[in-house]
Amino acid sequence: MDVDTISTVRRWMMLAVALFATLSANVFINGAAFLIPTLHTTMGLDLAKAGLVSAMPSFGMVATLFLWGYVVDRVGERFVLSVGSALTAAAALAAASSHSLLLVGVFLFLGGMAAASSNSASGRLVVGWFPPQQRGLVMGIRQTAQPLGVAVGALVIPRLAQAHGVGLALLFPAIVCAVAALVCAVAVADPPRPPRAEAPAEHLANPYRGSSVLWRIHAVSVLLVVPQCVAWTFTLVWLIAERGWSAQSAGVLVMAAQILGALGRIAAGRWSDAVGSRLRPIRVIAAAAAVSMLALALTDAQHWTLSIAVVVVASVITVVDNGLAFTAIAEIAGPFWSGRALGAQNTSQLLAAGLTPPLFGALIGVVGYPIAFAVCALFPVAALPLVPDDQPVNH
Repeated sequence: MDVDTISTVRRWMMLAVALFATLSANVFINGAAFLIPTLHTTMGLDLAKAGLVSAMPSFGMVATLFLWGYVVDRVGERFVLSVGSALTAAAALAAASSHSLLLVGVFLFLGGMAAASSNSASGRLVVGWFPPQQRGLVMGIRQTAQPLGVAVGALVIPRLAQAHGVGLALLFPAIVCAVAALVCAVAVADPPRPPRAEAPAEHLANPYRGSSVLWRIHAVSVLLVVPQCVAWTFTLVWLIAERGWSAQSAGVLVMAAQILGALGRIAAGRWSDAVGSRLRPIRVIAAAAAVSMLALALTDAQHWTLSIAVVVVASVITVVDNGLAFTAIAEIAGPFWSGRALGAQNTSQLLAAGLTPPLFGALIGVVGYPIAFAVCALFPVAALPLVPDDQPVNH
């Protein structure tokens, strides 16, 4: 099966499956953050400890992202997506059945190890089935899986946790991931690539040797994931604890912000196709992220109602860069290194995402939300000089 002869319907079906698999994984990974209000207000955990529990899936992902990338480079996307989704469902079910918060944390960690499979494999699946002039758009669509997963989690998980407890709330991602495993097993077709013995030497060469480009993209992405993680982790509890919103109303607003963020990722991908650059738009987005987080700090310090609109804007801006970085990395690394390169990208981002909730939870507990938001604005500022110039694509 060749990428140039596959039907358009089949190609877009691969995108839909990749989107659903990654969305399902993100319902599990990021849905844990929506347990924070119940852990904090009902179970009495402080924000630092509740943030640590919510970060366990991210820590689990860090442990296996590069390994999953290696497996997908060697074995293929269908196996990785199917097995990874099934293992995530099993871990979520085990966490839901646990009566000890320690065991819940352990199974969230194990589920994160399994959920890491979708990040490398689904990105490769999309890049492998689409030509370069469409990759910005389709990777932007694929990257909507994260905010859409957060949106679905925000709509469902806080309500279940508040009404029925943490255990029942975790059944939801278990069911979603089980369905994703079945869909991937039936529908995914691995994209074509030449046998290693026939591949040109430049495709097999390590793209990290003799060049700092991929390292710089990883560093930029780490810095930009911090405001993104702060926005999606603490907006819900900020609205409830600081603005007096109900869990239902706050969940709806977070869902709306994540849907807007998903649309923003698609627009950013289309923008990168139009200008012929993945990296120049990242500079603009980094600057906008810094401005939005600083504006949130200022409006929250003044207790202005405007801060609610600003937090929505910040939630949108801080998520739109991910697809551009993923596309650039997959194109630069090429078909024989993109799994590992995307694994390294996800590992570095998820390490930052795992550390951000407990660290910023502790910071908020000491200095309050406004100063924490201002500190968060420094990270995208630091990313600006690190964004590299555009590089040739390794097809």
